[in-house]
Amino acid sequence: QVHLMESGGGLAQSGGSLRLSCVASGDIYKINDMYWYRRAPGKQRELVASITSGGVTNYIDSVKGRFTISRDNGKNTVALQMSSLKEDDTAVYYCNAAVQVSPKYEFNYWGHGTQVTVSS
Repeated sequence: QVHLMESGGGLAQSGGSLRLSCVASGDIYKINDMYWYRRAPGKQRELVASITSGGVTNYIDSVKGRFTISRDNGKNTVALQMSSLKEDDTAVYYCNAAVQVSPKYEFNYWGHGTQVTVSS
């Protein structure tokens, strides 16, 4: 079993910053790609940012230059530093990871999500 636990959500003012963290625990052989998704009220879930085990990152256009994804492979963590927050960033943010539980098997795991609310 592998568990992902997010932390760091909360309330921020427009233009402010928040930092989300996610730690993976359990029967982990290796963590490959890690992701942050979000689901805003009334909208579909969308991929916000991704990072490979080698540190290659990708972002959706709406957060480029404002959000930074990073990871610590030794601690099995991934973070999302969010700056210049906008009301449109209000959503539940989910951590996701592609985890090898053995050399042969990889599964995808989700955290339970953390609420980010940006007010004007």
